[in-house]
Amino acid sequence: MPRFAYLGPEGTFTEEALRILAPHAERLPSVNVSAALDAARQGEADGAVVPLENSLEGGITTTLDELAWGEPLLIVAELLLPVEFSLLVRPGTTMRDIKRIFTHPAAITQCRNFTARELPGAVVVAAPSTAAAAQEVALPSSPYDAAIAARIAGDNYGLVELAANVGDRSDTVTRFVKVARPGPLPEPTGSDRTSLVAFLADDHPGALLEMLTEFSVRGVNLTRIESRPTGDGIGRYFFHFDFEGHVADARVGEAVSGLHRICSDVRFLGSYPRADGLTPQIKRGTADGDFAEAGSWLSRVRSGRV
Repeated sequence: MPRFAYLGPEGTFTEEALRILAPHAERLPSVNVSAALDAARQGEADGAVVPLENSLEGGITTTLDELAWGEPLLIVAELLLPVEFSLLVRPGTTMRDIKRIFTHPAAITQCRNFTARELPGAVVVAAPSTAAAAQEVALPSSPYDAAIAARIAGDNYGLVELAANVGDRSDTVTRFVKVARPGPLPEPTGSDRTSLVAFLADDHPGALLEMLTEFSVRGVNLTRIESRPTGDGIGRYFFHFDFEGHVADARVGEAVSGLHRICSDVRFLGSYPRADGLTPQIKRGTADGDFAEAGSWLSRVRSGRV
């Protein structure tokens, strides 16, 4: 049975994602995203499932930085999971009793309007995860009166759902990824996504445009671009890219090679099936056959057969 680490404890949205991405795997809860990824790197687990981005909050910075700087891991699958938060309390607690709320920082942001409207006098405190918040609130001696977490966390820890769907948006989705140690890539499906991290060779006018041009001229559509600080000073960044296609596709391979030529470093993060099943629109001249024909023509030219 494969073993997969995830952001624990039991009852997190990440565990729910793992149950879908690897339904027959043994689940190993980790204290944070870094610990889950380290378990995969060190062979304590066959892989890990971690959140990558949220439709309201954007990228999960811990995950982005770990994939960029830590020992290499490859994304092999993704999942788009709707996120619904509940207000969970110990049995007998009423809205009037709630003075301190415990939850994950992402949930604090995504439920800000609810807490301001329904619990304006309550203090909201950040927790390592929504499930950890529920676990803490379940303790009789807990200093917290309520947790904002997934409903399953309430079931796990004996809490009562005082209010359902307390998120400010009902259509919030979190993108989770399954990662593993470097190895063979998933086969192309025709509906794929590729992820990588690119580091500028130097900071000069048009540096970002040069990177984007490598995608544009080959008809590769970006689905996400996000800058992160390198830590070397204010104004110095590297870039996370997600884009349509598989590295085995000629247009994608050419774009990745182009980035490698102009960047100081490129870290490939994987090519894997898209969770939404969308297929890219291939521009004229950028299909695999077009690249093959152009390569054959160039070979004839170089041999003098014009």
